[in-house]
Amino acid sequence: MEGDKLAEENKTAETEASPASAKNPLLVILVVVNTLAVCAIGFFQFQNHKKLTAVTTAADVMQQSLAGEAHAGAAGGEGAGAAGGGEHGGTAEGATKEAPKAEGLMYPIDPFTANLAQGEGPKRYIRISLVLKFSKETKKDEVDARKPQISDAIISMLNAKKPEELLKKEGKEYLKEEIKTAINNFLVDGHLEDIFYVGFQIN
Repeated sequence: MEGDKLAEENKTAETEASPASAKNPLLVILVVVNTLAVCAIGFFQFQNHKKLTAVTTAADVMQQSLAGEAHAGAAGGEGAGAAGGGEHGGTAEGATKEAPKAEGLMYPIDPFTANLAQGEGPKRYIRISLVLKFSKETKKDEVDARKPQISDAIISMLNAKKPEELLKKEGKEYLKEEIKTAINNFLVDGHLEDIFYVGFQIN
């Protein structure tokens, strides 16, 4: 009886131990898999960080390279301009002559109306607005001070023109030359270079 009892207790102990022993390998496997997963995630994050760093570095290198080329090109252009000026006597000066056109004083004249000379038919008049382009050395203060003279000169010329004269392209161009000559006669600093018609209407 006692032997049978001991045998049953041993079986019960084995039965209870076997699930524990079966669970232990499963836990070990889960821990190993979990560890491997964490390591893999860490590895991929590290690789991704390296790639991002490499892209940033490449962009920085490219930017520095472009900046260096631009600086070298500017230095080369200046050197070439200086050398050209020495060899050909004015190449650099010729290159800078493009800018002064934009540096001149642009001086608008407010629209005004003037009577034209009596031609065939009824009395006619002109409504005109101009922009005067002076050389870069022209002082705006002087032009402001001469504005009454400028207006008087333009009106006097228009009063002497017949409508048919100003309706032709040649007549408009000739009027420009007359105005330029008249204004340049009383300017001290600088001179009038060009005239632009902004409004030109004959009624």
